[in-house]
Amino acid sequence: MVPMTSSTANTSDRGLFDTRFSIGAAAVAAIATLLGVVFGWTGYNDGALPVIGLDLNILTGVIGLLFGLGIALVAVVAAIYMEPGLDQ
Repeated sequence: MVPMTSSTANTSDRGLFDTRFSIGAAAVAAIATLLGVVFGWTGYNDGALPVIGLDLNILTGVIGLLFGLGIALVAVVAAIYMEPGLDQ
C-alpha cells in the first residue's frame, strides 16, 4: 500500500475564481476562445483581420479557431487543477 502524501490527502474544493492563478488562467481561456471564434468567423466570411489586415479563407479560419480553442482548453484545465503553491 502506498502512503498518501499531504497534497493527495488534503484536496480542497477551490473554485475557478479563488486564487490569482485560477483567475488569470480563466481570463486567458476566455480571451483565447474569443480570438478563436473571431478567426473562425472571419475565415468563414473570407474576410481580413481588422488590425493585421491578413486575408483569411475557410482553412486558415478553422486552423485559427482550433488553435484558440486548444489554448483555451489547456488554460481551463490549468485553472481547475493547478495547486496554488509548490512548497506545500
